Amino acid sequence: MKETFSILIRMGTLHRLAPLWLLGVVLILLFPSWWVIPAVAYGAVLQFFVEYVMHRFLYHRAPPTNQGVFNALYRSHIAHHEYPTDAEYFTGDDHWYAVRFGLISVAIHTVIFWPFLGFATGLFFASIILFVGSISAFTFYEYCHTLAHLNVKKGWFGQRVTRKHMAHHYQDHHATFHVSLGMEWIDRLFGTAHDKDLARERFDRETMLSLGMDPADLRLVTARKAFGITRMPGEKA
Repeated sequence: MKETFSILIRMGTLHRLAPLWLLGVVLILLFPSWWVIPAVAYGAVLQFFVEYVMHRFLYHRAPPTNQGVFNALYRSHIAHHEYPTDAEYFTGDDHWYAVRFGLISVAIHTVIFWPFLGFATGLFFASIILFVGSISAFTFYEYCHTLAHLNVKKGWFGQRVTRKHMAHHYQDHHATFHVSLGMEWIDRLFGTAHDKDLARERFDRETMLSLGMDPADLRLVTARKAFGITRMPGEKA
């Protein structure tokens, strides 16, 4: 657990989200309401769906042909698959992305709530939903994801998270997009739960780590050079 938290506390995205989370907690303390409980729960579930959608449709989209766009995707996710034990690639390099996404989401929810609750109350609940519920869920995701990739002693919780997520990395990258423990039902809901027979049919040892691409593909080679990576996927550091 100590190793996991030592990585989490250095994550730039969590640093930038922390003040927003604290703001949400302060609002709850200043203006207590039983409605806060469903608001936080809704925010958490919303984030778990965002986690799935972004992982499946953004990070695992068809590889871009434009090298600049490909490099951005490589740094945000493909490099993580090629070098899954390297903590540098556990997250992308745009640490402000989650903050911008959260603020836009607060604005959208406020506009939706405004006609029913008024502007101030709508903004209050939008802030609780996103700043407390969603950021808490996102932090839980980062914890599960980091723990899954570390070679440390793990209990029941860590073993289950690791087993399911490693199936995505080493058996079938077309399935098991959810990482957070207990959210496997989202993969089942959208038909991307892990299937052993389908995984065996899809498996290709040479391209598995590169998300189905030839590891020698010029786009991959160029992206590795752009980020100073000198070893091929699967090679020990």
